[in-house]
Amino acid sequence: MSLTIGLMRHFQTDWNALHKLQGRTDRPLTEAARARLAELTPPAPWDAALLIATPLSRAQDTAEILTGRKPEVIEGLTELSWGDWEGKRGADLIADPSSGYKHIEDWGWDMVPPGGESPNDAWARIGPALADIAAAQKPALLVVHRGVMRVIMAKAYNWNFDSLEPFKIKRERIYPITLGPDGKPTGYGEAVRLVEHAS
Repeated sequence: MSLTIGLMRHFQTDWNALHKLQGRTDRPLTEAARARLAELTPPAPWDAALLIATPLSRAQDTAEILTGRKPEVIEGLTELSWGDWEGKRGADLIADPSSGYKHIEDWGWDMVPPGGESPNDAWARIGPALADIAAAQKPALLVVHRGVMRVIMAKAYNWNFDSLEPFKIKRERIYPITLGPDGKPTGYGEAVRLVEHAS
C-alpha cells in the first residue's frame, strides 16, 4: 500500500545566508528564521501528520517552532556529508579546478566530496529510513535538508544528477512524495505553501 509523505527544508542558518556548504556541520537557525517560523503553520492535513526531523538542530528547531511539537528524530535522514568542503562556498570551490567540485548536474549518483558521501551512499541509509516510515502507514511530515530532499526527489522524478534539476526546492513549502510499500519514492505532487497563523 502506498503512502504520501511531505518533505520540507529547514529554515535558514547563517551559513545558508553566506552560501556555505553545511552538510553535517550543526549550524543554528538565524533569529530572523525563528521569527518567521513563529508566524507560520503547516496547512491541513500536514498539521496533524507525524512529525519527523533529522539529528541536526536546524531541522529539529524548524519542526518544533513551526508546529509546537517535538519531532521524532531519525538518524538515517541526516544531511549528506560534504566532507572537506563543509564551511566553504560552492562558488569558490568551482573557481579552483583542483578542488574537484562539480555543479549538481554533473554529479551522477557516485560523486563523492573529499571525505564526504555520494548520493548513492546517502540513499543506502535514506532508503531504509523511508521503508520504516512507509511500513508505519501514517502520513508524515519530514523536516530535512536540501541534500536529502534532492536524493529522495531524484528517485521520485527519475533524475540521475546528470542534468538540470527537474524541481525547485524552496523554503516555506511542503513537497508531497508517494512511497511504495518498500519505501521507494514512486511519485510526487504539487508543492504546498505553509500558511500564516490565523489572527
